[in-house]
Amino acid sequence: MLDPVSRAVANAPLDDEPLTAEEAQALGEAREWLKHNTPIPHERVLAELGITQEEIENFKEPV
Repeated sequence: MLDPVSRAVANAPLDDEPLTAEEAQALGEAREWLKHNTPIPHERVLAELGITQEEIENFKEPV
C-alpha cells in the first residue's frame, strides 16, 4: 500500500505543458554540463547541506 503522497504522484496526470524558453535553456545547460562532469550523487548533496534523507522524509510544514 502506498502512502498518500506516493499515491497522488502515481495518479497525477502527465505534464503536457510546453517548456518555456527559459526552461529549455536550463535543460540544455544541464545536459551540456553532464557531458563534461561527473553527476553529483543525491546523498553527497544532502551531506554537504548537512541534512539526511530521513529528515526530508519526516519533514512537516510548520503550522
